[in-house]
Amino acid sequence: MGFNRKDLWSTAGTIVKHAVVNPAASLKQAVGFSKDISQVVLGKFEEPNTKGDRRFKDPTWKENPLYRRYLQAYYIWQQRLQDWVDETDMSKEDSRRAKFIISLLTDALSPSNTLLNPEVIKRVFETGGTSLEKGLVHLLEDIKTNGGMPSQVKQGVFKVGDNLGLSEGSVVFRNEILELIQYKPATEKALTTPVLIIPPQINKFFVFDLTPDKSFVQFCVKSGLQTFIISWRNPLPEHRHWGLEQYILATNEAVNAVQEITASDKINLVGTCSGGITSATLAGYLAAKGDSPVNTITQLVSVLDTNIDSDITLFATDKALELVRKISEKQGVLEGKDMAKAFAWLRPNDLIWNYWVNNYLLGKEPPAFDVLYWNNDTTRLPAKLHSDFIDLYKQNPLTLPGVLKIGGQAINLKQVVCDSYAVAGINDHITLWEACYRSSQLMGGKREFILSNSGHIQSILNPPSNLKANFYTNSELSADPQLWKKGATFNKGSWWSHWQKWLCSRSGEQKPAAKELGSKQHPPMEAAPGLYVHD
Repeated sequence: MGFNRKDLWSTAGTIVKHAVVNPAASLKQAVGFSKDISQVVLGKFEEPNTKGDRRFKDPTWKENPLYRRYLQAYYIWQQRLQDWVDETDMSKEDSRRAKFIISLLTDALSPSNTLLNPEVIKRVFETGGTSLEKGLVHLLEDIKTNGGMPSQVKQGVFKVGDNLGLSEGSVVFRNEILELIQYKPATEKALTTPVLIIPPQINKFFVFDLTPDKSFVQFCVKSGLQTFIISWRNPLPEHRHWGLEQYILATNEAVNAVQEITASDKINLVGTCSGGITSATLAGYLAAKGDSPVNTITQLVSVLDTNIDSDITLFATDKALELVRKISEKQGVLEGKDMAKAFAWLRPNDLIWNYWVNNYLLGKEPPAFDVLYWNNDTTRLPAKLHSDFIDLYKQNPLTLPGVLKIGGQAINLKQVVCDSYAVAGINDHITLWEACYRSSQLMGGKREFILSNSGHIQSILNPPSNLKANFYTNSELSADPQLWKKGATFNKGSWWSHWQKWLCSRSGEQKPAAKELGSKQHPPMEAAPGLYVHD
């Protein structure tokens, strides 16, 4: 839904109001701030802990006495503002919103974001001032083409089908909502039960096939899995009527195509983020119909239980949700770039100000990073699907048997009795791992939960070659996620290998791998990555 300006200004007004009606709290922090600053000037203030704060990695911030005091004053100011909120009588909700607004302000006014940044000054001397000239050009370009947001990735470096999404395969089925891509086997024998990957509707599928060294698709085919993936069409306003039901039924057609091509009665589903909502709802729909073909279901960073408490929901009031619903209904679609902006403001130092300094103050080109390219290559959501997601958040129907209906079938996730495997990211700021954990408990069957290192995307793109990869496991699934983590075992390496053993042991016997893609009923069409990904 993004952040509505009226809500932000309303919270700012609440902060001002409490500053006026609680002068004692304001005075206390002001006096404390003055005392702290006097200690800073005298060089007696304790050094702030800047470990892990990449904004101040230049040694000048600690070695130069003026810069050291400047940095100390900034950290003191930042902390005193947060402490002031705790001193007021704001409600819990207003207090959290206030702290969020204050953090946006203090992050924006960081000394690292100014021309006084020692790294910037050094760059000016090194380039004879041309860095500032280039920075101004980058700023004007972003105002013109990127909505005023700093570009996160260098343009023209990546192209899907040329240096991204290179795994060999073919589109074997297409309807108006999706393309189904089948990948060429990489082994002489393949397991009988195929796997279908369902990506989020707000992003394109090639995150699973970025480059050969971190391609989840390549990992699957090399594991002997018959691998298929869905590529969503990028909807236009004329597709405003596509809702969750249309996406579920279209995905079911893809499931039928996979079964026909592989001659398999069963299928393994892998859903990611909102694609996890799709896969779980599809599994519930098929279970309600009886004799479900779903053999296993894997949920990656997916939230089904929307009773969550995080920064992403701070401004998700009924009024705000209905406002954005009306906006997308009027436009016919929700732009993926608008959602990307909202996610960026949840981590502004990493996703905004970092590029502000790099692109404008240092005058450097944005990085050529494949993950960021994918992150910026968003798709739109049809108005009806956007509205359905809002209803999922407000009503939380996947936790309530029979409330949500698809194609006339009442969804009850407890009827999904196949084995399930869920992965969450410990530093995920979008789908919090605790929410993913609770969501993984909604389905029946034997359940496995994995807590991976890193954040929303990097927890997924965690190939065995990543020497920093690690994850937690615990077969005792308590109701409290924190209790689960307390008793969990720390594992070095990638969860990919753990999942490979889990899934392959549940995917039937081996048979000779198919020499040709598709079938007579579903012949190969365009080569992977297909047509829809280029929309």
